[in-house]
Amino acid sequence: MFLGTHRPRLDEKGRLAFPARFRDELAEGVVLTKGQDRCLYGYTAAAFTRLGDALRDAPVGSQALRNYQRTFFGSASLEVPDKQGRVTLPASLRDYAGLERDCVVVGTNARFEVWNATAFDEWEAGNDVRFAELQEEVLPGVL
Repeated sequence: MFLGTHRPRLDEKGRLAFPARFRDELAEGVVLTKGQDRCLYGYTAAAFTRLGDALRDAPVGSQALRNYQRTFFGSASLEVPDKQGRVTLPASLRDYAGLERDCVVVGTNARFEVWNATAFDEWEAGNDVRFAELQEEVLPGVL
């Protein structure tokens, strides 16, 4: 489970050091891909495989599904962290998410997200107010 909000920086080689608490789970590899809201999604290799397995049997007659799969799986990159817990973010993914020096890594349960720090701060400012409202929509009867 990935938790917390962290603010690492990209180095001059496009490498991002993941939070120490994420490193054990990511030691075997991390799959990075395009996410919603112009961020990147990160998964353990095992979690990404499970997700792929779940979508493998989906009906290919759906144009929306085919388009989503092309983007989601076509942009995915398997990276193995170095001894310092860093991975090189592919240039195409850095460009998609607008990642420069300051980044935000947000744990979102089974995955994490990598954001441009400015974009995340803007998103957070606009969504903190809606957080209480979202509970009614997203978690009815759970909490």
